[in-house]
Amino acid sequence: MPTALAIAAHPDDIEFMMAGTLMRLKDAGYDVHYWNLANGCCGTTQYDAATIARLRREEGMAAAKFLGATFHESICDDLAIFYDRPTLAKVASVVRAVDPTIVLTHAPVDYMEDHTNACRLAVTAAFARGMPNFPVDPPRPHVETKVTVYHAQPYSNQTPLREPVRPELFVDVSDLQDRKKAMLALHATQKRWLDESQGHDSYLTAMADLDAQVGQFSGKFAFAEGWRRHLHLGFCGAEDDPLRAALKAFVV
Repeated sequence: MPTALAIAAHPDDIEFMMAGTLMRLKDAGYDVHYWNLANGCCGTTQYDAATIARLRREEGMAAAKFLGATFHESICDDLAIFYDRPTLAKVASVVRAVDPTIVLTHAPVDYMEDHTNACRLAVTAAFARGMPNFPVDPPRPHVETKVTVYHAQPYSNQTPLREPVRPELFVDVSDLQDRKKAMLALHATQKRWLDESQGHDSYLTAMADLDAQVGQFSGKFAFAEGWRRHLHLGFCGAEDDPLRAALKAFVV
């Protein structure tokens, strides 16, 4: 069975940018995996760090169950996703254990460093999957399966310097909006936090608005998730595009 591993920064990041694509891959016969590197401990003005981390773990586990995905435990706190060797060794260990055909992760440049560093870790971990002399934590043997890395849209579909980012591949999620909203709604603690900290009028509407904007970019779909394929060198063949191949009825 082909496998897709989503590596994101915080609980609910997958829901905003990647969940519809994971639903499509699940329906296409993929084994899907759900992983947020940080535990969400700073995403609140209401709870202490330990309490919110526990609540957000429970919400993430519920979201993974809703998706039919394997849940992987977070490995660090919010604002502590650093591109360093100890963290990379942990990420690389999970990549070897899952041995994915597809890795879905953040954009290389995004509005906050946790997203950018999660992306860097995911890419290097995938690159190091076949290097037996790179020690991982916990130890696991290297793997030689080809993997293709795809980058989601940055939040707001622009860089931190307000430059627009257009995808090269669009996945139609028009008929998945209710499922995506139901999955995002499982992160109940975040409604209040995002309303307070980032001025969202509605947690669920914000996600739909982003999908609608990407849908407009596509010129075809009402709602879409967008992807850019990472350079193949060190990962897969030059023409490998398993996401497009698996979802060909739903992509442009």
